[in-house]
Amino acid sequence: MECISVFDMLKIGIGPSSSHTLGPWRAAERFISELKELHLFDQVEGISVDLYGSLSLTGKGHATDLAVMLGLCGDDPETVDISKIADRIEAIKLQNSLKLNNEKDIVFRPSEAIIYNREFLPFHANGLKFHAQLTKEKYSSTFYSIGGGFVVKEERTVDAENKLLKKEFPYPIDKAVQLLAYCRSENASISEIVYANELSLRDTDEIDKEFDKIWYTMLECMYIGCHTEGSLPGGLNVRRRAFDMHQKLIGESRYSDPQEWLDTIRLTEVKFRQILKWVSCFALAVNEVNASLGRVVTAPTNGSAGVIPAVLMYYMVIENHEANFDHVKQFLLVAGEIGSIFKKGATISAAMGGCQAEIGVSSAMAAAGLCEVMGGSPEQVMIAAEIAMEHHLGLTCDPVGGLVQVPCIERNSMGALKAINAAELALETNPLNIKVPLDQVVDTMWETAQFMNTKYKETSEGGLAVRVSLSDC
Repeated sequence: MECISVFDMLKIGIGPSSSHTLGPWRAAERFISELKELHLFDQVEGISVDLYGSLSLTGKGHATDLAVMLGLCGDDPETVDISKIADRIEAIKLQNSLKLNNEKDIVFRPSEAIIYNREFLPFHANGLKFHAQLTKEKYSSTFYSIGGGFVVKEERTVDAENKLLKKEFPYPIDKAVQLLAYCRSENASISEIVYANELSLRDTDEIDKEFDKIWYTMLECMYIGCHTEGSLPGGLNVRRRAFDMHQKLIGESRYSDPQEWLDTIRLTEVKFRQILKWVSCFALAVNEVNASLGRVVTAPTNGSAGVIPAVLMYYMVIENHEANFDHVKQFLLVAGEIGSIFKKGATISAAMGGCQAEIGVSSAMAAAGLCEVMGGSPEQVMIAAEIAMEHHLGLTCDPVGGLVQVPCIERNSMGALKAINAAELALETNPLNIKVPLDQVVDTMWETAQFMNTKYKETSEGGLAVRVSLSDC
């Protein structure tokens, strides 16, 4: 049974895509580790990379080429200086070389070294193969970016790079019904069961430190998005909307940092119509930052990164002005566990399941987290997640121009609003009257994914992606 930590479901990374940017970045890092483990690193003279399937079809729009280069350079997506990325990439292109793991200069001509193959590898839609030209021979290794920044080899196993552990949690969970059983037998909330599992991996201080880092990254991302105007890169000329929406909502208020901004919003009198606007503003802000190669939290993916922060902010600035770090931690513990259930039972990769696997899962995660912090029972939390996903089933992934902009950014706003609605409905639902258990929705989502036409799985070969062209913009 896979023991997936909450911190594997909620990772800090660079946009615009967890599967097409963060995953290939981590794969490049793992390739370097393999070279070192096999004592081949010092023999490397050049490297090339084959991209397959969805990574090839939408890789340029998702900055897969940039991610591969930065990963080979040894930069870390959690800490890299975003302001220097463009210069670093430009230097590689001009010099036709890069410093492998920031240690060894090698030949690398991006236009020749990164090969886009339209065919799909059999294991997963997001495949990439690294080739190292050594002094006397060649070494190759294949990886698969399976969504949410998770990277595996040719089998779906526990991934040490992402800290998935083969050891068992005290409360191992594959399905929602198992989680509910633990809650009943231990007379505990979902967050308490999940927290007990996390304690088997790290101590309380480390858990708090990680949650604090995740929450601050979310808050900072919303702050940056709400205070940055202009158009998004990539050729679609999409104007940032969070800035204008925020200006109208915040008025003449004054503040100097993200925390003061949060406190200011809490003191603002919010009318009913403004609630919807605030939630949409928060979600748009995150995904506009994501589309600009900014730093976000995969939740569970980059393309759906705006849903959970927006719903959590809704709780803090609308529902409960006294909410504190403990509420944030409780919310994220529940959200992370719901995400892992979908990952184990279905997929969180749009290249495998369409956008239901990203926005649908993030909406279910957010609905579950919100339901618990608003006093919902474990059964009602499951109902909230089920409702949110049920109304995203079949959602396709059809990014225009291969960019995580249209329709992706708006879908985060819709997913956040659906999550809030799902939580409210669940709180008014008697669990005895439940008709569709969460596990059945997970199974249905995976079945839907398998029957969905490949054109609608992050290939930009169907839907809006072929109805709207870059020239129209």
